[in-house]
Amino acid sequence: MEFKNEVWVFIEQRDGKVADVSFELLSKAHKLSEAMSGKVKAIVIGNNVKGIASETFKYGADETLVYDHSELKHYRTLPYSRILNNLIKENIPRIVLFGATVIGRDLAPRVASHTKSGLTADCTDLQIEDVTYLKNEYPKLLLQIRPAFGGNIIATIITPDVPTQMATVREGVMEKHILDKPNKEKIIVADFKPEPIDFLVNIIEQHREESKVNLKAAPIIVAGGYGLGTKDNFKLIEELALTIGGEVAGSRAAVDAGFISPDRQVGQTGVTVRPKLYIAVGISGAIQHRAGMQEAAKIIAINTDPDAPIFGISSYGIVGDATEIIPALIEAYKNKLK
Repeated sequence: MEFKNEVWVFIEQRDGKVADVSFELLSKAHKLSEAMSGKVKAIVIGNNVKGIASETFKYGADETLVYDHSELKHYRTLPYSRILNNLIKENIPRIVLFGATVIGRDLAPRVASHTKSGLTADCTDLQIEDVTYLKNEYPKLLLQIRPAFGGNIIATIITPDVPTQMATVREGVMEKHILDKPNKEKIIVADFKPEPIDFLVNIIEQHREESKVNLKAAPIIVAGGYGLGTKDNFKLIEELALTIGGEVAGSRAAVDAGFISPDRQVGQTGVTVRPKLYIAVGISGAIQHRAGMQEAAKIIAINTDPDAPIFGISSYGIVGDATEIIPALIEAYKNKLK
């Protein structure tokens, strides 16, 4: 089946505000399209969203398709999936990317199922390569890379037998870049006609609480793991973060142990961060945690185990007991400020 050599990005927005992951995906789509000599198309669905369409070109869109209608103001599964199903079946893009958000995780599987496309969830990397599989050559195939088997391995997934390849990616995994020379705006406004099926589900009320924690914006993060042993010991993390002006974070194991709240979890099932300094204390460095912080500019690891995987990616490593090392660090920092 013939497909268009295009990378599509679904632009997620709520009340006119674009999800960061959508612009991150546009930046990644720009790189993928260069590798496959294709082009990037952004899909914007909503109400009064033409301003959003203009913004997509800063991040790499070659063309933006807009569906603007009052009935599309709030995300609803049926009309949004119907739009994408029809678009993809008619145009057959090579790649379609969604954010791994509440909306993206609802929308992407429905579209993939309807269009019989390949879909990989929660990818941590996407690449274009020529692949030989079962003695067949597949030029410029999408490699969908993600941790698997509880994070014990990194799996590279391909979907060679379908024309359209899809992936979801969590916020913060891809880096957002504004182009030095954005493409000239090419916005196509499409007609949308509501159908009776769209109203099988209606929104009566919406209640949404914005997160008060913004780890992504923090230049310094001090993260603790299960290796700290107790919640009282974890308070050392909070004290160190307060001393050096950083944010507090934790590993999945620390969250499960009740040391810290889930909104401060860093890793594959938490937040992906890129601070200037990341201090990992009592964190072994399992692959699912590394996926969320390995792009930090500087990493300092403190662990009793000299063979802990975290030392493999750290800029500086300290082998020892955190309950002794952290108070010494705090004291040294305070003395330096005197």
